[in-house]
Amino acid sequence: MTSMVQTTDLTGQMLIAGTPVRGAGREIRGIDPQTGSFLEPAYPYGDTSHVEAACAAAADAFGPYRNAPVEQRARFLEAIADNLDSSRDVLVERAHAESGLPVARLTGEVGRTSGQLRLFAGVLREGSWNQARIDPALPDREPLPRPDIRQRSVPLGPVAVFGASNFPLAFSVAGGDTASALAAGCPVVVKAHDAHPGTSELVGRAIAQAVTATGMPAGTFSLLYGYGPDLGSALVTDPRIKAVGFTGSRAGGMALVAAAAARPEPIPVYAEMSAINPVFLLRGALSARAADLARAFVGSLTMGSGQFCTNPGLVIAVDGPDLDAFVAAAAEAVAATAPTPMLTPGIAENFRTGVETLSGTAELIARGSDENAPAVSCRAALFGSDVPTFLATEALQAEVFGASGVIVRCADDAEMLRVAAEVEGQLTATVHAEESDHAKAGELLEILELKAGRILFNGWPTGVEVGHAMVHGGPFPSTSDSRTTSVGARAIERFLRPVCYQNAPKSLLPSAIADGNPDGMWRTVDGQLTKD
Repeated sequence: MTSMVQTTDLTGQMLIAGTPVRGAGREIRGIDPQTGSFLEPAYPYGDTSHVEAACAAAADAFGPYRNAPVEQRARFLEAIADNLDSSRDVLVERAHAESGLPVARLTGEVGRTSGQLRLFAGVLREGSWNQARIDPALPDREPLPRPDIRQRSVPLGPVAVFGASNFPLAFSVAGGDTASALAAGCPVVVKAHDAHPGTSELVGRAIAQAVTATGMPAGTFSLLYGYGPDLGSALVTDPRIKAVGFTGSRAGGMALVAAAAARPEPIPVYAEMSAINPVFLLRGALSARAADLARAFVGSLTMGSGQFCTNPGLVIAVDGPDLDAFVAAAAEAVAATAPTPMLTPGIAENFRTGVETLSGTAELIARGSDENAPAVSCRAALFGSDVPTFLATEALQAEVFGASGVIVRCADDAEMLRVAAEVEGQLTATVHAEESDHAKAGELLEILELKAGRILFNGWPTGVEVGHAMVHGGPFPSTSDSRTTSVGARAIERFLRPVCYQNAPKSLLPSAIADGNPDGMWRTVDGQLTKD
């Protein structure tokens, strides 16, 4: 690495319950992938004493925070969003310096981050997250009377969130895990990712300022820096932490799952991990638009240097002249791609290692240009294989984080369905089909429903819409819990649990399940959805 780049508006400090605190451990700095230069300031790692302080503050904050009026929590989320939007330029500048991601992409990511905070503010006000259910008493029921039974959801408790490398904003300090946990009523302790420490500090400040401005308890939010196997493990195993949100590698996610399961009180870990996101090209689609599909595939494959959770790393199609045309066009598009920066030197090295492994097990179709490469760079790679080799070779199903893909040639439709049935769990699966393909697509859909959390038709998986119907999750190993999503309104459900109130005095009932529906929300009363 080369010279230091100065940044004067950052402090290099953690935030524990709103108080800046400097660590005393090993120092890290952001790295500009374009030049290889270190970025100031240094961020000394924290230790278990800082975990203790942050978790104690979160535990103290939990009671008053979860009992704060829903409208106050909603305004808190909106205040964070406003702070991020008003700091957009400085956030984008720093995130670009630390990640090498394009300014336009990062500008959109600020909007996505503030947008999902506002989404959860709306979710809170709408109220269905309570899952309110009321079974009124039936004192005259035979042979036994039914008691008055009511149910609502309550927050789990303080949540540990681990920032992701590839989304310095939308999946990090104020990302979907933090937003949904705060919406649920859970204080959050974030472990910042080493890839973008300065961006993390800026976002952490925006949250801390919103805590103060909206009158929330100081321990509602803390931000730590530290070595994952030490500080991260201490955070997950602290008895005051009740759930974990994580986005990253399979190895990292499974280490957290193991640590959480080994606690005297095991807790859930919602880990979004690895996926190769298969794309199925059916015969009619290939015949109609092979070259266009190839160019669009390479665009999605190489977007952001392929550093997306939903990067389409696998293409499956039946062999023949139309697939030949697709492969030729894809090879041409890959060969024309310039090298692009990767997030960190470690990620770049892992990518090179992954490509070398694929080179020993599959046919190399094309590589991107290596001219004028950034200091920390990705050179796109495209490989080919057949079905027997693909299914027999573990490396061909492993995620290579970066712009690398494999095209699998199937002898017939039966082989395509077999590949679909035998791939691991995925975040996404994509089907390109014309109307003539719909019968075969229906067979494929039956399989893919059991393999992926999101199934796309005639599109590309990069680009995750934040909304009420989105699912960003899937069967293992794409996530550690296939029943959940880390993006969209239902992400709040990860940090809630149901509580039943039987024959509770009317004066003690929470408003969500009180007589007269004081919150004016939809509730299930005696099995019927109603606002009455």
